[in-house]
Amino acid sequence: MERPELSITVQRAPDEVTMLLAGEIDVLTVTELSTLVNDILAAEPPGRIVLDMAGVTFCDSQGLGTLVVLSRKAQHNQTLLALANVGDFLMRVLDITGLRSALMISTS
Repeated sequence: MERPELSITVQRAPDEVTMLLAGEIDVLTVTELSTLVNDILAAEPPGRIVLDMAGVTFCDSQGLGTLVVLSRKAQHNQTLLALANVGDFLMRVLDITGLRSALMISTS
């Protein structure tokens, strides 16, 4: 069985960090995402971290939980963590699980 992959490209601006995600967010890939976000928060927290989900093809329960935990950690550091370009499948999962209200979904 092939190991799922998650590609993360980081783009920095003065008060915002955008992370372009492509692939699967699951039990095998969440550590990489968590480490990157935690490193950004530990260094010099920006006003906003945007997770661009346009390339995300799958997200399991571990991935969903990680998104919520990272959102809370960002809030603790006075940083807004927002999801952008959330696909229909993930939006549906967020609605079904009730997590849509726990995460900031950016429409811009």
